[in-house]
Amino acid sequence: MIERIHTGTRMSKIVKHNGVAYLCGQVGAGDTVAEQTEDCLSRVDALLAEAGSDREHILQAIVWLRDMADFAEMNAVWDAWVPEGHAPARACGEARLARDILKVEIIVTAAIKN
Repeated sequence: MIERIHTGTRMSKIVKHNGVAYLCGQVGAGDTVAEQTEDCLSRVDALLAEAGSDREHILQAIVWLRDMADFAEMNAVWDAWVPEGHAPARACGEARLARDILKVEIIVTAAIKN
């Protein structure tokens, strides 16, 4: 069974299937990549909770940065957010994001807690 949550014409914010939650890409507000990353990760936390998961159950994360020069600044926020011993498989790349003001977007896949 596939469960879609907050589904619109274009996408669902959460899709659950076979014990896994797939979150749509999250962006955040703020002027700096650190501020946007913090806000983005708080949105991830909220969606994970709604899906029945949490940071310790993240399987994979894909991070898109507008500029790889922001890699260290984003990682400082990321490293403080990920629970020790629970780092997911992760990729990070540079991409042109949907709006010029966006500096970071994060896509998360997580196991649903039993």
